Amino acid sequence: MTPDQLRGLHVIYEVMIGPPGAGKSLMAACLPGILPDLTPAEALEVSMVASVAGELTGGRLIRQRPYRAPHHSASMPALVGGGLRVRPGEISLAHLGVLFLDELPEFQRAVLDSLRQPLETGKIMVARANAHVTFPARVQLIAAMNPCRCGHLADAALACSRAPKCAADYQARVSGPLLDRIDLHVEVQGVSAADLVLPPPAEGSAEVAARVAAARAIQTLRYKDHPVRTNAEADGALLDAVATPDVTGQQLLGQAAEAMRLTARGYHRMLRVARTIADLAGAAQVGRVHIAEALSYRRQAPRN
Repeated sequence: MTPDQLRGLHVIYEVMIGPPGAGKSLMAACLPGILPDLTPAEALEVSMVASVAGELTGGRLIRQRPYRAPHHSASMPALVGGGLRVRPGEISLAHLGVLFLDELPEFQRAVLDSLRQPLETGKIMVARANAHVTFPARVQLIAAMNPCRCGHLADAALACSRAPKCAADYQARVSGPLLDRIDLHVEVQGVSAADLVLPPPAEGSAEVAARVAAARAIQTLRYKDHPVRTNAEADGALLDAVATPDVTGQQLLGQAAEAMRLTARGYHRMLRVARTIADLAGAAQVGRVHIAEALSYRRQAPRN
C-alpha cells in the first residue's frame, strides 16, 4: 500500500513535506486522473456551485472533478467565499474534487485557520450583513510544503546554519488544530538527476484508478442504506460498526493512542484511514496491519 493509492479516495487530507523539485506539485496535479468519475448527482452539485460563481460555460454540466490550486497570497474571501455579492470561494469551487495548497506555511495563518470548520463539516457558511449563504465544501485537501524556509533541511551541504530551529519555526506557521485535521503526513524525498533515467514505474495511473474504483464500489455497497457515501463521512456508531479493528488491532490502537497522544478527532480520522486501507486491500475487517499503516501517516503531537 502506498500514499499514491490512498489519495484516490476523498475525503482524505494530506500534506507532502519535501525539498524543492521533489515533484510535490506534479503529484497533486496528477491526482484527479485517479479519482472516480463524478456520478450524475455529483456532477449536478459541482455544476451548481460553478454556476453561482459564474464559471459554468455553455450551460453544460461539469463531468470532471474540480482541481483548484489558489496562490498562497489568496485572501480569506477568495478561499472561503464572500464579497459584496456573496460568491463561493476556492474551497467550494473544489467541492467533490481537489483543493491543492502549495507552499502551505506561506498562506496567512488566519486564512488557513478559516478552513478548519469547513474541513470538519463539509460546508461553509458565509455571513454578511445582507446575506447568510451556505456553500458545499467537501474537498480532498492536498497541501505541500518545504521542510524549512530554505527547503534543504536534510541536505547538510545546502541547509542553512539555523537548522533545525529554522524548520521548527517554519512549520509552526501552520496551526496544530489544522494539522490535526490532516490524515496523511508524507515525507517526499528529493529527486536526483540519476533518478530521472530510471525505468518508468510498473504501475501507472490507470491501474491505480482501477483499484480506487473497486474500493469506492465497496463503500457504495456498504453505505447504501445510510446517508453517507464514503468512509470519510462515517461517524459515531456507524464508524464503530464498520471500522472497529480485530483484537490485535485494538491492542495496537490502544497503545498508540496513548503513546502518540492522539486527540479524539485524530483517533477517529485514523480509523477512517485504516478502513480505507483495508478496502484497498480487499479486507472485510480492519486488522493490525491496517491500523499500523494508518498510524504511520499520523503526525505525533509534540512533547512538552
